[in-house]
Amino acid sequence: MVRALARSARAPELLCAPGNAGIAADAECLTEVAAEDVEAIVAAARERAVDLVAVGPEAPLVAGLVDALEEAGIAAFGPSAAAARLEGSKAFAKELMNEAGVPTAAHVVVRGRDEALQRLAETRYPIVLKADGLAAGKGVIVCADEAEARAAVEVFFGERRFGETTVVLEQFLEGEELSLLALCDGDRVVPLAPAQDYKRIFDGDEGPNTGGMGSYSPVPGFDSNAVEEIVAAVHRPIVAAMAARGTPFRGVLYAGLMIGPAGLKVLEFNTRFGDPETQAVLPRLRSDLLELCLATRGQGGLLGAEVEFGDDWAVTLVLASAGYPESSSKGDAIRGLDAAAELAEVTHAGTAARDGEIVTAGGRVLNVTALGPTPAAARDRAYDAARRISFDGMQIRTDIAARAVERVPS
Repeated sequence: MVRALARSARAPELLCAPGNAGIAADAECLTEVAAEDVEAIVAAARERAVDLVAVGPEAPLVAGLVDALEEAGIAAFGPSAAAARLEGSKAFAKELMNEAGVPTAAHVVVRGRDEALQRLAETRYPIVLKADGLAAGKGVIVCADEAEARAAVEVFFGERRFGETTVVLEQFLEGEELSLLALCDGDRVVPLAPAQDYKRIFDGDEGPNTGGMGSYSPVPGFDSNAVEEIVAAVHRPIVAAMAARGTPFRGVLYAGLMIGPAGLKVLEFNTRFGDPETQAVLPRLRSDLLELCLATRGQGGLLGAEVEFGDDWAVTLVLASAGYPESSSKGDAIRGLDAAAELAEVTHAGTAARDGEIVTAGGRVLNVTALGPTPAAARDRAYDAARRISFDGMQIRTDIAARAVERVPS
């Protein structure tokens, strides 16, 4: 987001709270301001006379950061807390999809461990269990049988990070996932380029879910006509339903979709730029992101807004630390960043500066994104760049964008 905003013709001065070791090369980092500290962010924006706050993470949106900024007279890009419930509560998202006629998997919402366990005995498997609230991409467990489902219930109702959790029991869907982000002004919807991400930790979509291990854009088979059909079936009905409730949605509406034998189904919504799809989408964006962000809040909104993307393909690889997603290794020295940057764009996630070097500081450490005229060219370049980077226990999937390469001739 920082790099895309920096390309604006307005040449903005950029601040990032709190930022990280990589963002520090592109923006001034307010390292003492935590991303979830609403009061501190409002105070910093007021002190620095900020013209626009573009909110990236989900937690401050759900906590009401946009509401607090607007009450302070500071423009913000992102949904209100009421609108961010689309991501903050999976049960609410299901309720709204049912209300708006948006296709989604068959599901039941359960509140309480005993009710959940009772439902499991009546369920056909496989099934998906989802924690209702925010879980940093780790609140979804696919269960092949009742034993796995019971273990998942114990995780959701037993671990402190999930709190007193409402759980959604959802039909397991087969097919191919697709992510479609769209800009919204409370009424209009302007789609961005589609992307496809890889949520499981291991090759072949094996292992537990993560926040995402890689992505690519565009996606074979989803041209502008297909995108318009998705927007008409998913985004516009949701935006209309939110407006009817008196909680208009402004910002980025991300739809995580499954397209398979059962047709188009919505898996989840994010109310912000989704990670790692954004890393593959924004480098292809030729339009001015800052102007688009401002338009979602301005008079006239997105009326007449056009979004242009380059013809290049983008492939993003996530480099994760040892132990991820169950845990993460911190403090491991990272080598080869400059060498990798000669071939691809390297963006930082869980990194920190220590004694003159860059070290790991989280589960997903780096993103490596390469562009190319074909998916094969972009993919080869991304992996060539990633091989130049090393740190202890580094995890990387080796099959990102392989299906795109199979479908698009070089």
